[in-house]
Amino acid sequence: MTLYQKTFEEFQEGYMGFTTLAVIGQSCLGGAAAMYILQNGVSFFQMVQLALVVIACSFVNGAILSQQKPKLVFNLIIVSVAISIAAIILNNFII
Repeated sequence: MTLYQKTFEEFQEGYMGFTTLAVIGQSCLGGAAAMYILQNGVSFFQMVQLALVVIACSFVNGAILSQQKPKLVFNLIIVSVAISIAAIILNNFII
């Protein structure tokens, strides 16, 4: 059994609790990513990054609030966290 499958099964069992934590966690992570992006200025490149982070976080929140299937919500959480972490790394260490 893969790590993804095992984690998804645990997520599915505690769906209500994990989605509550996901809204809080990914919103905070998205906010931190937005802060790091805006610390480097307001050029076109930063605004594109900011738009990607905001859209990813909004998709997760929208999917949870509209009670989408757990697999869709789980995948959106993974994508949102990956985008936010990539933005933080890019703006904190590379640029």
